[in-house]
Amino acid sequence: MEVIFRVSEDILIASIKGEVDHHSAAPLRQSIDRSMKAFGCKDLILDFTSVEFMDSSGIGVALGRYKKLSKSGGQIYISGCSSYIEKVLDMAGVFSIIPKADSFESAVELMRGQEQMCMEV
Repeated sequence: MEVIFRVSEDILIASIKGEVDHHSAAPLRQSIDRSMKAFGCKDLILDFTSVEFMDSSGIGVALGRYKKLSKSGGQIYISGCSSYIEKVLDMAGVFSIIPKADSFESAVELMRGQEQMCMEV
């Protein structure tokens, strides 16, 4: 498993490649948390475009980041799921609490749009 981080304003984009399973979940979680803190990001996009396999540990990473960000007022999106990864996350009910987008670019746009709506109200 490999993860590449990008930052767009205060949004951390974590592009994950490979398998997210019980061997890689803890290092991935720690890497995301450290990067969020280091870059001062309040929002997160988990980009699963290059994820080949995910088990319940990967679901736990996503839900754990959701819980952590919800407490601090941040947002999280999941993007770029293959049909297999989308099915795994959907069956687990993840998309009932974490929104999904086709790409990390569209997730960034959706996040910024929601922020603008909140400011205009």
